[in-house]
Amino acid sequence: MARPAKAMLLAAGLGTRMRPITLNTPKPLVEVAGKALIDWTLDSLRDAGVTEVVTNVHHLADQLCAHLSKRARPRVIISDETAQLLDTGGGVLKALPLLGTDPFFCCNCDAIVTEAAASPSVFSRIADGWDDARHDVLMLVTPTATASGYDGLGDFFVETDGTMCRRGDAAGAPYVYTGVSVVHPRVLAVEKPEPFSINRVWDRALAAGRMQAMIHDGGWYHVGTPDAVTATTALLR
Repeated sequence: MARPAKAMLLAAGLGTRMRPITLNTPKPLVEVAGKALIDWTLDSLRDAGVTEVVTNVHHLADQLCAHLSKRARPRVIISDETAQLLDTGGGVLKALPLLGTDPFFCCNCDAIVTEAAASPSVFSRIADGWDDARHDVLMLVTPTATASGYDGLGDFFVETDGTMCRRGDAAGAPYVYTGVSVVHPRVLAVEKPEPFSINRVWDRALAAGRMQAMIHDGGWYHVGTPDAVTATTALLR
């Protein structure tokens, strides 16, 4: 099948860990190495041939909308959550009428993903790995040990065939979610329009054996705190 032509960018969060910067600036507009966080992802999507991106907004939405209105490619459509913050899953569900019926990229706004030398783009690689017959969710994960700016315990165990399971009660897990995935709208068909975490969707797909992982071989920079902004800027420059 054709690779995804649309993407969902989750940009409505409050950015509480990034305070005090996010008291006056929405987290997606925080600059890292001279570029707003959201533009790192939008530029990569553009370069991979994505023509349309739906972005949800809530915190300091006017600033974010003004910034996005200046972009020509990809075309950005706003999914307005200023009246009610819907969490990650609820935000994607609300945006489905704008995303259509085909699989789409789904991306967070708090990380920068870079390719390894001579590798295809992250989005091209995960799109090439999509199998509509097997997948409802295909998630890009990266080794916990080499994740920059990340101080967690990891999220998933991954087998060589891409089969994955959560960390559960283990002391740690070797892979962490990069914030990049491909999602088919059908996995949200049973959900109701309310605030809920995308984790609910993942758990259902995992239980059905329809969610797999692809391991990232490039750089991944988690930008969740003011200190991470400084550190990541130094690394990328």
